[in-house]
Amino acid sequence: MNKKNILTSKRGYLNRDFEFFHLKDQKYMHFEYHYHDFVKILIFISGKVTYLIEGKAYKLKPWDILLVGNEEIHKPVIEPGEIYERFIIWVNPVFIEKHNSYDSDLMTCFKLALQEKYNLIRPDMEVVNNIRFMLLQLENACKNEVFGSRILKNSILMQLIVHLNREYLSEVNNRNWKGSGSIDIGYDKTIGKILDYINNNLDDSLSIDNLSSQFYISKYYLMHKFKKHTGYSLHQYILHKRLIKAGALVKKGIPPTQVCTECGFGDYSNFIRAFKKMYGTSPKEYYKDSQEIKKQESLHHH
Repeated sequence: MNKKNILTSKRGYLNRDFEFFHLKDQKYMHFEYHYHDFVKILIFISGKVTYLIEGKAYKLKPWDILLVGNEEIHKPVIEPGEIYERFIIWVNPVFIEKHNSYDSDLMTCFKLALQEKYNLIRPDMEVVNNIRFMLLQLENACKNEVFGSRILKNSILMQLIVHLNREYLSEVNNRNWKGSGSIDIGYDKTIGKILDYINNNLDDSLSIDNLSSQFYISKYYLMHKFKKHTGYSLHQYILHKRLIKAGALVKKGIPPTQVCTECGFGDYSNFIRAFKKMYGTSPKEYYKDSQEIKKQESLHHH
């Protein structure tokens, strides 16, 4: 697609069913907080990495798996000096849902991870061996363009997602992570409640005054604690989440004036300015571009 719009040029935009990466780095890397329109599976192999997802800090161990939902703000913090190796799979949720059956919703693990605010799977060795085998198969299938390679790639990925669902469900049922697992997770309950409140009330004013009286915390302490646990200032986080929601609503074809109100922007011109800054284009153009991409995708699928 020659039209270089923000939807395709933005870092981490997925314009196919899924992308597979096997990465190793030893250089110093700094990541900003970011989010994706797709879901992300990270399988950690080696290095010293703490992964921050929506106010939770996961200190990763080899073969830990993270499920990152679309719209969850996240970033890795990498200690230099060791090789950071990981498998990363970006998957379009629509593609996953196409493989659902009447008794299995393959997006369950991502939906639950969001609901439980718990993104980690820490599998035992037997499961690790299974997953390692599937990843090597997937890596080989992604390198080949021979007969049936696309069908093979898709089927291996779906096997992997079925296994991740099973693992996550047993993790949630056993509540393992409330026991020994939780030593590797940094989390502050108050900040968790504040994040919940913000995400459920993006159409409200959400001023620092309101939040500090709502949670009985002084403004200064709230701002300090929020930044410490999420890496964002309160204002940045709220703005970012409002704009993520705005982008999703615009794609659905909801008029910009309505989006402005539903996402808690008091002033229309401020909304347009902020939207352009984040997406590189106006809401109207963004909608047109997303329709164009949908059209391209459906042609690609048929």
